[in-house]
Amino acid sequence: MHRGVGLAAFDKEQLSQRFAELSTELSKNQLDHLQLQLTQFRTALSHFAATHRDSIRSDPAFRHEFQQMCSSIGVDPLAGPRKGGWWAEMLGMGDWQYELGVQIVDLCVSTRERNGGMIGMEELVRMVSKLRGVDSGIITEEDVIRSIKTLQPLGAGYEVLDVGGGKKMVRSVVKELDADQAVILAEAQVEGGRIVEAILENRRGWTRERARAALENMLLRDGLCWLDSQDEQYGQAYWVPSAMRWD
Repeated sequence: MHRGVGLAAFDKEQLSQRFAELSTELSKNQLDHLQLQLTQFRTALSHFAATHRDSIRSDPAFRHEFQQMCSSIGVDPLAGPRKGGWWAEMLGMGDWQYELGVQIVDLCVSTRERNGGMIGMEELVRMVSKLRGVDSGIITEEDVIRSIKTLQPLGAGYEVLDVGGGKKMVRSVVKELDADQAVILAEAQVEGGRIVEAILENRRGWTRERARAALENMLLRDGLCWLDSQDEQYGQAYWVPSAMRWD
């Protein structure tokens, strides 16, 4: 009787060991299969990028579709084993991307004195396109966002902010916007840069004290707006340079 129990225990131990070996073998086979799929995928993506490199570099619509294709399959073109990621390795666009980043930094720094380190995305795209010239190809908002992503390791505060209404701004200083400032920037975008206390009171339901405090903080503490003390309608208005159009 005792011998039978011992034999059953031995058989169970052998069975468990076989299951463990089978599990290890299956895991290895799955891993090998996955590695093969990744290699094939990399080869196919490299071939596509090499075949269509010129179109990706020169055609913003095609470049956008390539970016969307990469995103849909979980590939970040800026990530990879080499500096500049797949964008640089497969497309040879590392220098192009960093050149665009340098131009963005140059424009952000040169306009910082008048806009306090906040510039509208539309204005930045327009200025970069003008700086690069027609021969360099069309630059899109997506290109600028991608380049700003490459600047983040510098720790200089470069960031794309969504201020509502489909509008974006680029911050080039290490400074956090509070919620009230974000609202003011959004309203200033709608008004072409001009903002008064009454707009915040009527549209946002703010008290006059809250509107005045937020605007004065942007003026005196952060340098993000200018004061017009001779406004014809209200006597006093604020102008947000980053929301104004500069041609």
